[in-house]
Amino acid sequence: MKIWRRKILDLSKIIEYAHSKNAVTESTPFGDNVLVYKVGNKMFLLLSLASVPNRVSVKCDPEYAVELREKFNYVIAGYHLNKTHWNTIILENEVNFEFIKEQIDNSYYLIVNSLSKKLRSEILKLTQ
Repeated sequence: MKIWRRKILDLSKIIEYAHSKNAVTESTPFGDNVLVYKVGNKMFLLLSLASVPNRVSVKCDPEYAVELREKFNYVIAGYHLNKTHWNTIILENEVNFEFIKEQIDNSYYLIVNSLSKKLRSEILKLTQ
């Protein structure tokens, strides 16, 4: 009898991608099981290590957040976060890394664009 194993997204890829963004800091203010990524001292990504399956939470435009929740069963309102502005993505076998990268990018730039003009300029200069 063959046992099928669910393919789960590799967390190290998500962590590596988060660190590839400019001016990102990582911390664990909610305990060792939740990695928090910030830019300009504002959260844009949370990665839950203890939940099974793992979850990532990203900041999201409110209308787009609802659209994603309606379209994908693995996207839910932000778990323990402001449900208007955050989505949680359950890392099940149907989630692909490209989708996660898009959501991280959207979240990151939502935060960067909300920063002061000076700080935003400093962060964006790092990409050039």
